[in-house]
Amino acid sequence: MTANKLTQAAYEQVLKRNPGEPEFHQAVKEVLDCLEPVLEKHPEYIKAKILERLVEPERQIIFRIPWQNDKGDFRVNRGFRIQFNSALGPYKGGIRFHPSVYIGIIKFLGFEQILKNSLTGLMMGGGKGGADFDPKGKSDAEVMRFCQSFMTELFRHIGPDTDVPAGDIGVGAREIGFMFGQYKRIRNEFTGVLTGKGLEWGGSLVRPEATGYGAAYFVEEMLNANNDGLAGKVIAISGFGNVAWGVSKKMSQLGAKVVTLSGPDGYICDLDGVLGEKIDYMLEMRASNRDVVKDYADKFGVPFFPGEKPWPVKADIVMPCATENEIDVGDAKKIIANKVKYVAEVANMPTTFEATKLLLENNVMVGPSKAVNAGGVAVSGLEMAQNSQRIPWTFEKADSELKNIMVTIYNNTRQAAEEYGCKGNFVVGANIAGFTKIADAMLAQGLV
Repeated sequence: MTANKLTQAAYEQVLKRNPGEPEFHQAVKEVLDCLEPVLEKHPEYIKAKILERLVEPERQIIFRIPWQNDKGDFRVNRGFRIQFNSALGPYKGGIRFHPSVYIGIIKFLGFEQILKNSLTGLMMGGGKGGADFDPKGKSDAEVMRFCQSFMTELFRHIGPDTDVPAGDIGVGAREIGFMFGQYKRIRNEFTGVLTGKGLEWGGSLVRPEATGYGAAYFVEEMLNANNDGLAGKVIAISGFGNVAWGVSKKMSQLGAKVVTLSGPDGYICDLDGVLGEKIDYMLEMRASNRDVVKDYADKFGVPFFPGEKPWPVKADIVMPCATENEIDVGDAKKIIANKVKYVAEVANMPTTFEATKLLLENNVMVGPSKAVNAGGVAVSGLEMAQNSQRIPWTFEKADSELKNIMVTIYNNTRQAAEEYGCKGNFVVGANIAGFTKIADAMLAQGLV
């Protein structure tokens, strides 16, 4: 069977076994479409059925989460943990609390996490988890009771050498603290079982900034390799949460200027740049739980565009930082019309399959999310190392390690693309570089 037929057969098997999960289907298709030259060069991957094993999670856990609100009413949510692949280390991936969470979203995120973690070079497998619970509008006591109920089931499936969850959308320092406390109470042990912890009890400096900082370092390296630089560059981003905050902060330090932020209500355009106190105000916006970006426009007197996305704004670099599939074909056409040279995916899979293809066909350099946003999990991996050593690192050491990891990811991605005849295509390069490392580890470990 040809490599093309093998990848198609693997994809059809995913469709058959996982109906009604379009996000997972999209993530798998993007990867499989890049792997045909790898299979042609490595027939041993075909013989060992690596593709078929890669797209099937090692373990899928679904459980109920009963909890009680402040009025005394009982509620029941559904929880998930997908332990996708442990060839490179303990399962590692965040927990998402959001009403949109269902098993297809968790599978998509977990599958992406396998390759992302592989690219970091750290000893981490891929997994993801979450629940269809919305922490917005809930009291601290309600969130605590939910997190304790969630961990009362999850604890039996995780551990510092088995599965190390972290935060994601809807899961910040508060939620991590409540879950860690419940795990510690049940297991009677203090271990690095979760990352994103408070600094006073095992967390790592740079972790809040990590995803945004890492993305900035990747983009900086991408521009440097093209005899370009960040100084003076105009950047359009989406979102205004933790990731967008980190991007804005680091990009301003590197001499670039972020000019847009967005929320469910629309976007703002600040041509003077999101700088200084404006970056600090993003933290206030996030803490308000209002989930609106218009507050920024009202405070700083800049234009607000209700119900729209920021991609019509002229920029040198576009960095989507919000959620999956936020750039569609129509948005891609606007980006191309604005002569944008670089699109760096900071959110998870923020560009549709068709939009990515259109951008690449029009010579836009696309940094894929599994490479660009690996900074968050990279510092989570560094937090695991600090927990094992029982020694905290300085901000400078953690930041330096993060930058080194992101530069290595860029170089490995670029080299893989060149090796397989796709120079400049970082989507292909990231998928191949991540996949080959996992495939070799799976071969070495036998039929597991």
